[in-house]
Amino acid sequence: MQVILLERIEKLGQMGQTVSVKPGYARNYLLPKKKALRVTKDNVAYFETQKAQLEATNLKRKSEAELVAKKMDSVMVTLIRQASEVGHLYGSVRSKDISDALDKAGYTLDKGQVKLQEPIKTLGIHPARVVLHPEVNVFVRVNIALSEEEAVVQKEADAKKTTAAA
Repeated sequence: MQVILLERIEKLGQMGQTVSVKPGYARNYLLPKKKALRVTKDNVAYFETQKAQLEATNLKRKSEAELVAKKMDSVMVTLIRQASEVGHLYGSVRSKDISDALDKAGYTLDKGQVKLQEPIKTLGIHPARVVLHPEVNVFVRVNIALSEEEAVVQKEADAKKTTAAA
């Protein structure tokens, strides 16, 4: 199915590009979330008339996301979890857990904005990518510990490590 992208979509294309996607992806994700339009004469004409407005809106949202990214640049959230003696968690830390912790820290996100390569299953400090805008990403650090005291020790050790590296 051919669609016109209304915003940049990671691993797919830039705004205004005509791309070919599977019908289910278009029907179930791109079209309902208003991230794309089907390629028809009417939709192409509509996109051309709205292109300047869409680009202006996109730039405004991007600049707002960049401001938030500057504030979130050095954020570290702490999660207290149960773990085995060797440091393996009973369960795992998912995107929802991190987004909830960031909400408590004052950053309103949904779980879809937190991208993990894989679920976190060990104690320690791990990076998590937060997508604030299709073109703005920021990494936050997630401190997973058994207790608040251990979290403070891990944070201090990480701070020493980063200052020694610099």
